[in-house]
Amino acid sequence: MPLPAPTSRVVEARTRVIYGDTDQMGVVYYANYFRYFELSRSEFFRSLGGSYVELEREGYGLPVVEASARYQAPARYDDVIVVEVRLAELRRASLRFEYVVHRDTPREVLVTGHTVHACVGPGGKPTGLPPAVVRLLSAQPA
Repeated sequence: MPLPAPTSRVVEARTRVIYGDTDQMGVVYYANYFRYFELSRSEFFRSLGGSYVELEREGYGLPVVEASARYQAPARYDDVIVVEVRLAELRRASLRFEYVVHRDTPREVLVTGHTVHACVGPGGKPTGLPPAVVRLLSAQPA
């Protein structure tokens, strides 16, 4: 039986670049964008009324098995950045999220990327997504 289509929801997470996120050239260190992706995923789950904590409490995890980022312009210390996230693909045992990071003002795309997450159960064994998670992630926005 095919899974329902993923929600079409796009969620934004905002953060201000702190000095510790920058490198010697004064720009956001490239790997920190993956932390920003994680921040936006957490906000995505919260926007649907769920959380990673609940998932982990039930013995499941969604480790990243693939990650990609395309850098287009630098963010700098004290910039306010916005990370847009959407669930691009919902499979039986995995998810794919897509991201657009842009400066708040002036609006400029800085980075685009994606992550793929596999579902694992107790002991880290691959498993299908729990039905409650599938229902949550296939909900259409109100």
